[in-house]
Amino acid sequence: MSRPVVKALWGAAVLVLVAGCSSGGAGERPGTAPPTTVSAPPSSRSSPSAPPSAGRVSVAGTLTEGLKSPWGLAELPGGDLLVSSRDERTITRVDGRTGAKTPLGEVPGVVPGGEGGLLGLAVRDGWVYAYLTAASDNRIVRMRYGGGEGDRLGPPEPVLTGIPKGFVHNGGRIAFGPDGMLYAGTGETGRTGLAQDRASLGGKILRMTPEGGPAQGNPFPGSVVYSYGHRNVQGLAWDPAGRLWAAEFGQNTWDELNLVEPGRNYGWPEAEGRAGRSGFVDPVAQWPTSEASPSGIAYARGAIWMAGLRGERLWRVPLSGAERSGDPEAFLTGEYGRLRTVVAAGGDRLWLVTSETDTRGTPGPGDDRILRLEVR
Repeated sequence: MSRPVVKALWGAAVLVLVAGCSSGGAGERPGTAPPTTVSAPPSSRSSPSAPPSAGRVSVAGTLTEGLKSPWGLAELPGGDLLVSSRDERTITRVDGRTGAKTPLGEVPGVVPGGEGGLLGLAVRDGWVYAYLTAASDNRIVRMRYGGGEGDRLGPPEPVLTGIPKGFVHNGGRIAFGPDGMLYAGTGETGRTGLAQDRASLGGKILRMTPEGGPAQGNPFPGSVVYSYGHRNVQGLAWDPAGRLWAAEFGQNTWDELNLVEPGRNYGWPEAEGRAGRSGFVDPVAQWPTSEASPSGIAYARGAIWMAGLRGERLWRVPLSGAERSGDPEAFLTGEYGRLRTVVAAGGDRLWLVTSETDTRGTPGPGDDRILRLEVR
């Protein structure tokens, strides 16, 4: 695998990055917190999206390096970043201008193993939310951060428990949508029947209040399940019209980018990729698993940008409203190895996290790193 030499001028480029980049307990039953009155999510096929750009991307510099099994990435108010380590069970604060790292400590209760551990992160209203693998399940917790506490995380409080766990297919991406609700992508842990079982939280996209209750407007009363028939969702992003997009791993044939609508069935294990079968939603784009194995996604400048693990490349999928407006295009192929997470940083910028130290890569000097990308 080719890997570019990280030149000295990149280190200098880090110094000129601007700040302010936008963008449990025992016995708990899954999804049982009381619902909160909120607005329903916007229709995914309503207003048009922003016009597509020319759609090129380049690496403007390396923000930081030397990360171990990085997985989740979330931006703090002011532009600094939080990054989780799947296997080390830690959260680190990264200065958004200089790349300086401040360890915030281990998250209690994380039990790493296989594809499980400390996974996705999200930040909202002084809370850091984390999707993690515990001894008995996958779960979402939240911890107080800031507000006079300095660089310390408060003790984890359970938000949602009872998400099935496995050695593989744990999902793990969480994000707050434009409706203020918390969304989570889960996996079916290799037990394919869970994806079609609406009583299970495995193989789903979940939508909940910040406290973990079923959000108003969810398609199944009293449930946090938003869509089902998924194999392993690790990418969530919204376009400017509020449409939800999700990336998920296929098995042997097709990885997928889906437009997600409430209550719809995305086919697994009965369908992988485009099946054209009644009752199942076909993906907007699909790839051979050798070219993608997608994890994080982000929206920027008229397109979804999708990080590929096995494929070792960043895919651009141009959009026009709810439709794909052109063929997907690959960037950075083989240059940085496995790519785990991509996060919109506002305007024409993206953050990209590599994943060479996740036991499946070939780590080189400096791995793993956060890269600053520019879209033009």
